[in-house]
Amino acid sequence: MSAPVLEIRDVVKSCGRDKVLDGVSHMLRPGDHVGLLGPNGAGKSTLFQIVAGLFAPDTGQVRLFGQTHRDGGAAILRRLGVVFQARSIDMDMSVLANLRFHGRLFGIGGRALSDRIAELVAQVGLAGLERRAVRTLSGGQQRRVEIARALINRPDLLLMDEPTAGLDTDARAELVAHMRALAASQGTAVLWATHLVDEVAQASRVVILTRGRVRADDTPAALCAQTGAADLTATCAALTGEPET
Repeated sequence: MSAPVLEIRDVVKSCGRDKVLDGVSHMLRPGDHVGLLGPNGAGKSTLFQIVAGLFAPDTGQVRLFGQTHRDGGAAILRRLGVVFQARSIDMDMSVLANLRFHGRLFGIGGRALSDRIAELVAQVGLAGLERRAVRTLSGGQQRRVEIARALINRPDLLLMDEPTAGLDTDARAELVAHMRALAASQGTAVLWATHLVDEVAQASRVVILTRGRVRADDTPAALCAQTGAADLTATCAALTGEPET
């Protein structure tokens, strides 16, 4: 069995007296496409920030590619791609300048970088917009730039926190299909947080968080069988106590 690319072990994170994460554990291996579901305030974004290395857990441990962020540092970041829920890209630079800058951070340059940018621009639907400042683009187009940036280093692990925010229905479906293809064909592990259950209905596993704890962790089919629900949307509602949307 392949070594895990991500190990989350008994992670606890508090905000004041409240535990935002309370003993969360999970593991991803190459090629896993894991959906992370849960109502607002469940702890999804906090978990992503810890996995991405922005915060340290109060207790517990996160290891990426066998190392903690403290020990692995740059070696981890070279193999990681992240799309955060909040915008995290230079709004005054052009699309092309943003992607060139981030490519060079990963040691990519010259023709290899130009070819990679051209490939990604075509994949995410930004052709013809390369020289526009990000600030002048629509919200959905800005999101596409962030997705292209996250993919530029061909990461082994992708962290996607509400990655389809601002995208239309067709663009959402295309992105979901592309991530599944990356997982299947290139062994990229994907952790995908969303409130849109249909986006992870065909994920290899689904983790449901409620009040900072893992309420369920299994394949979509097994979770539906567990609750007797007709689909994953109804299953998630049953397990979280939240109404179906």
